[in-house]
Amino acid sequence: MKFSQSEMLQAMSETGMIPVFNHEDIEVAKGVLDASYRAGIRVFEFTNRATNSLDVFTELYSYAGKYPDMVMGIGTIFTTEDANAFIDAGADFIVSPALIPELAVFCNSKEVFWIPGCATMSEIFQAKKLGATLVKAFPGNVVGSAFVAAAKSVYPELHIMPTGGVEPTEENLKEWFDAGVYCVGMGSQLFKKDWIKNQQFDLLENKIAETLQVIKGIK
Repeated sequence: MKFSQSEMLQAMSETGMIPVFNHEDIEVAKGVLDASYRAGIRVFEFTNRATNSLDVFTELYSYAGKYPDMVMGIGTIFTTEDANAFIDAGADFIVSPALIPELAVFCNSKEVFWIPGCATMSEIFQAKKLGATLVKAFPGNVVGSAFVAAAKSVYPELHIMPTGGVEPTEENLKEWFDAGVYCVGMGSQLFKKDWIKNQQFDLLENKIAETLQVIKGIK
């Protein structure tokens, strides 16, 4: 693997935010990746949400090679077959919206960093038992910051990343980080549809840089 698990965790902690993005057009995906890197992002999650996601990811991962310190993973993984295909394409880590035991066992056997989605204390308990060091609180807008605070009170050493409903505002980010999150995942709130459609990557870069500054100020 290009990065150790501790190196990836450190990169996530240092920036505090992981963009979560999918697009069917490789040129758009490259533009978003470039803007993200210029803004200070060092961990990027592409998601498996389109029929050609594997093809786009494969090319994007290769393209990202020009940034040797960019960690690039794949999200929205439900099966070991998909995990295997994306690991073969280079994925540095695997994210799932759910806690899927066989996926955990598979990633562990491949020594690939995996991040399961959890929405209850029982799921967090199971995830820890399966070896998870970071869990995704998902959907973030449903479980809320109070869930994170409660989970951290029981498992203080566990790293939690909410995704879904995290907003790039000081008020919202402060609420999450005050609750004890390790980092946040951010998708549609960050990637304005018009910016992506019109390929206004400079606006995206400014927004990401601004959001990272806000997080730095809060932490």
